[in-house]
Amino acid sequence: MVVPSKLAIEQFSYVMNSNALSSHQIPVVDLSKPDSKSLIIKACEECGFFKVINHGVPLDSISRLEEEAVKFFSLPLPEKERAGPPDPFGYGNKKIGRNGDVGWIEYLLLTTDPNFNYRKLPSAFNENPERFRSALNDYTSAVRYMACEILELMADGLRIQQRNIFSKLLMDEQSDSVFRLNHYPPCPELQSYVDRNMIGFGEHTDPQIISVLRSNNTSGLQISMKDGTWVSVPPDQNSFFINVGDSLEVMTNGRFRSVRHRVLANTSKSRVSMIYFGGPPLSEKIAPLPCLMKGKESLYKEFTWFEYKKSAYNTRLADNRLEHFQRVAAS
Repeated sequence: MVVPSKLAIEQFSYVMNSNALSSHQIPVVDLSKPDSKSLIIKACEECGFFKVINHGVPLDSISRLEEEAVKFFSLPLPEKERAGPPDPFGYGNKKIGRNGDVGWIEYLLLTTDPNFNYRKLPSAFNENPERFRSALNDYTSAVRYMACEILELMADGLRIQQRNIFSKLLMDEQSDSVFRLNHYPPCPELQSYVDRNMIGFGEHTDPQIISVLRSNNTSGLQISMKDGTWVSVPPDQNSFFINVGDSLEVMTNGRFRSVRHRVLANTSKSRVSMIYFGGPPLSEKIAPLPCLMKGKESLYKEFTWFEYKKSAYNTRLADNRLEHFQRVAAS
């Protein structure tokens, strides 16, 4: 990343509305407590987002992967670009997707398949590519286990007899899950623009079933509430944050809410985040679960994950991706 020019600041920033932020509290779920499933259901219904503590993911696996990520993003730009452009996996810089979205960000998009042949990526990890691969596999394995535990608590809270109805999609050998390392460089030049914020990653929802986010202690993440107000999420490097994805919203027939979120760049601190996106197999049919309908009208048409993924990647970040798959307007 380079020092932004005045033109770049104009391109990546927007005028901040001082009335836009809300004082809503972020739901917190302690996975070690017996009331966790009811708190998860409430959080998914009200805002589609919650913080998880006592999660069981080893702190060592978190710090190892973050260390590898920081090493990579500290490399000179030409070296990092040897791992890109993303097709679909690899290194990206400023451009998000292929439809014109941009942000003050650089990232690595990776598969969670431990047998994946990285091809381009090892050239960017000259010291020890296997160390990065090992850190990545250990982390994603632990986070997938936690995500499945949360999905099974959701099934319990929804009184679904088949407890693994969601988690089996992530555990499937053909699961189309991906992993993303994001780096938002500091932007001290923005301090002279008192009424502006730099867009790190524009507002969007995640198309998968569930997203598991962890970041360092630099702020920037915001979520949108039902009334449209934005809430800043206090960072916590020892906890995880869970997003309901579009696919889970459909499977619960709109009972759970896919959360719209964004990231703003920090004027003085670098932000590094690590996100596991738990997705189903490409051929999996996504539709409201019959056991949750009980005579209710389906709000969504049935589609495969491949169909929805293809549709999502042909839209802009801020678009309502589910709109094309709705039967009636979801409340």
